[in-house]
This record gives sequence, C-alpha cells and structure tokens, in this order.
Amino acid sequence: MDAAGILEIEAIALRHDRSFTVFLIAGMAIPLAIILVLVAALVGDAGLSRPVAALADEGVVSAVLLSLGCATASSLLGLAVAVPAAYALARFSFPGRRVVDAVLDIPIVLSPIAVGMMLLFFFRTGSGAWIQNYFIRFVFEIPGIILAQFIVASALQVRVLKATFEKIPPRMELVARFLGCGPWSTFRRVTLPLARPGLLSAFILGWGRAMGEYGATVTVAGAVRGKTETVPVAIVLNWNAVRLDAAVGLVMVLVVSSFAVLLAVRFLGGSKQ
Repeated sequence: MDAAGILEIEAIALRHDRSFTVFLIAGMAIPLAIILVLVAALVGDAGLSRPVAALADEGVVSAVLLSLGCATASSLLGLAVAVPAAYALARFSFPGRRVVDAVLDIPIVLSPIAVGMMLLFFFRTGSGAWIQNYFIRFVFEIPGIILAQFIVASALQVRVLKATFEKIPPRMELVARFLGCGPWSTFRRVTLPLARPGLLSAFILGWGRAMGEYGATVTVAGAVRGKTETVPVAIVLNWNAVRLDAAVGLVMVLVVSSFAVLLAVRFLGGSKQ
C-alpha cells in the first residue's frame, strides 16, 4: 500500500475516533445538563436567601430531624439484615438461590406505594393486628416510617453487599479456616474488615434511599404534620399550603444530601476517579 492509501486509512480512523468521542461526550453532557438546568431553575426561581431562611422554621426543623433519625435507624436495621443475606447469596449455592435473589430485589423495582399498601394489608391480618395491639404500633406512627424505609433501603443494601462479598477471594477465608478459625471468627476477622468499604457504601446508600423515601412511608404512617412529617412529606404539605419557600428549602436539603451521599460512596468505595 502506498503512502496515500495509508494516509486515507488514518484519516478515516481519525474521523471515526472523533465521532465516537462526540458520542461519549453527548452521552455524559445531556443528562448532566438536564440535572444542572433543573437545579439552576429551582434556585433561580426561588433564590437562596428565603428558602434557606425558611429552614429555621420549627416545623421544618422537626421534619429534618425526624428524617435524619428514621433514616439512620432504618439503615442500621437494614445493614443488620443485608450483611448475612448478601453473604449467603455471594458464597453459597442452595436450591432456589436465584429465586430468593430475585425476590429480595422486588422492593427495588416495585412502586413504593405498592410496598406501603402491602404493609397496610398485612396489619389488617390477625398477625398484623396482634403486633399492633401488643407489640409496636406502626400505622400512622413513627415506627411505620422506619419499617417502610427499612424495606426499601435493605433491598438496595443487599445488592451492594452481595457485589462486595463476591469480590473478596474465598481463598482468604479458607486460609483462616485452615489456621483454626471458626466460621464466626473468620467472618469477623477476615471477611468484614475486607468488606469495610462496601459496608460503608451500603449504609450510606441505604441512608440516602431512606432519607428520600415518600410513597411507602406516607402510605403506612400518613402525613400527620409534626408527627410523621418527614422531609419528603413536608415538601408536599408545604407545597399544598403554598409555603413555597419552605418547600424549596427542603428540596434543596434533599439535593445536597443526595449529592453528599453519592460523593461519599465514590470516595469510601475506593473509586480512584
């Protein structure tokens, strides 16, 4: 092939490279632009001073504190369940494993309102009524918020931890067992320390998911101002009451907390980029 042919091939390759680069840039730029435009529209319309000042309102502070407490409690409870569930799915083969794996994913893809409705119907059964009467009341109460958040958050935590445990070489656990460690000791001294970044990521993602949960919580616990009023519920109540400054301020709280959660997951999860 002569020099002209080689130059032509290089020119074609360069054009293809450029088109592929444009394809990649567009794929990132379009959703990024949409998100930035939405945030800019929110801040541009309401400004910053009035929504931030509205966050000092007693009702708004109460909603934020309730959300923080419930999200933390539900995330810790979810982690306590997600750790053994994810480890079992990652390490052991048993009949119906794929079915169990799929069932545990249902809260991720199911509408939160559907989850809330199923909880309400459960509490109408004999077992549910007994729990309500003699153990803990969930319907229209704060424990109902935590329960609803726990269901939707723990499913996400199982996914994160399953991927984390699958990345840990089983040989390291086998060596510990060979050296005399029992299952509990191996899990505590070897597996959990190696899974620490995934544990932190699972907790943070579960917390963020619980913090923004609305459908399931409002269906089970209602929207009682000053009692079961989480941040998403407070946004709707203030919007309906035409208290736009408070509603926008609470939306900003969710946006900032969501960004902080996702940023923390990327740093704590060991991402280098």
